Amino acid sequence: MKKRAFILLIFLGFLNCNNNDDSLPRTPKTYDILSLGDSYTIGQSVCETCRFPEQLKDSLSNRFPNEDSFNLQVIAQTGWTTTSLINNINSQNPPNSFDLVTLLIGVNNQYQNRPFSLYEEEFPILASKALELAQGNANRVIVISIPDYAYTPFGQSFGYSPTTSQEIDQYNTFAQNYCNANGITFVYITDITRQGLENPDLVAQDQLHPSELAYSLFVERLLPIATEKIQ
Repeated sequence: MKKRAFILLIFLGFLNCNNNDDSLPRTPKTYDILSLGDSYTIGQSVCETCRFPEQLKDSLSNRFPNEDSFNLQVIAQTGWTTTSLINNINSQNPPNSFDLVTLLIGVNNQYQNRPFSLYEEEFPILASKALELAQGNANRVIVISIPDYAYTPFGQSFGYSPTTSQEIDQYNTFAQNYCNANGITFVYITDITRQGLENPDLVAQDQLHPSELAYSLFVERLLPIATEKIQ
C-alpha cells in the first residue's frame, strides 16, 4: 500500500508540474520586416497601407498570436534603379537583424535603357545585401519578379512593343536563375500584372502602377512562404 501511495503521489506531482507549465504566459515576439525596391514597393499611387509590404505585414500579423508584433521598414522610391537602391541602403545602413527581407528591383533599369550588364552586375550585390540584412540567412529572403508595365494604359500610350515584355522577362529570368543557384526564394507575380488591360481594377489611378487589388494578389502568393520563413 505504501508503495502504491508513493507512486500515486509522484504521478499527481507530475500532473501538477505539467499544469503549471501550461499556465506559464507566452513571451510575445517581435518580427522585423525590411522591403527593398522602387515604386512597386513604395506603392506609388496607392495608400500607404495598400502597398504590398503593408498588406503582407498585416496578413502575417493575423496569422500569429495577438501578443506578437510586426515592424516594417521600407527602403524604396519611385524611379530607383539597382544603383539607386545600393546607394540608399549604404547611406541608411539598416541593421543586419531582420526576420524577413523582400527585394523587388529592376524595372527602372529597363525603363531608363540602362545596359542589361548593369543589372547582371548589381542584382547579385543587392541579393547578397538582402541576405546580410536577413541575419545572413538566405531562407529569410524573398525576391519578387518585376511587374510588366506594358499591360497598363500608360504602357500602351508610351508606345508598347513586345520588346518591353521580352526585356522584363530577361530581367526576371536572370534574377530567378541567380536565386535558384544561391538558395533564395523567388516569387513570380508578373503574370498578375499582365492582366492589367483585361482587368483595369488591377491598375492604380495613375494608369501605370499596380492597384491595391493587384498588391493583394501579390500577397496571396507571398503570405504562405513568408509565414513559413518567419516561423
